[in-house]
Amino acid sequence: MRRTAALIKPPGGARKGLPSLLVFTDPKRTPDLAALARATPAGAALVYRPFGAPDAATTAAVLRQLLHKRGARLLIGADAQLAAQARADGVHLPERLAHCARALKRRQPGWIVTAAAHSTRAARRAGAAGADAAVVSTVFESRSSSSGRPMGPVRLAGLARIAGTPVYALGGVNDRTAGRLRTLRLAGLAAVEGIRT
Repeated sequence: MRRTAALIKPPGGARKGLPSLLVFTDPKRTPDLAALARATPAGAALVYRPFGAPDAATTAAVLRQLLHKRGARLLIGADAQLAAQARADGVHLPERLAHCARALKRRQPGWIVTAAAHSTRAARRAGAAGADAAVVSTVFESRSSSSGRPMGPVRLAGLARIAGTPVYALGGVNDRTAGRLRTLRLAGLAAVEGIRT
């Protein structure tokens, strides 16, 4: 999937500096975070979602060190305070917090700020709120307990055209399905289990 992510064509006028691949952590599906960080390719970003883990600060610091050694970046899910403490490269916001993107960018101008979006309207809201990109799901059938009905490549292509912000594809994206997205104008791919550790 690393190779496929590198071939994704960024949309015209896309903000520079966005990784072509976002690797999301999940407590059940990616339990070995250090191995996942070591497998995250250069130029990609790992999105650490601590979900209230008591050792989140220590884990984030370790992940940052491992990722930066590889030329990859660290984003923190839904916790700007932890991101600042860990000296992360940015944050990923859930859809309900997308409106915070501009304020976070003002406080941390160097950060990458992405926001989840489960519809065209949410993707447009994320862009209007100042997010660097919308992470759109669910694209394909997914094992995630929170995944909705998959939209498929055709609907994703239409959404990406009118979103008003760069778009990442998430949900069932892996080596097998990623090839179906190669011709779309995306910022990149996003996956939970798409990287082999």
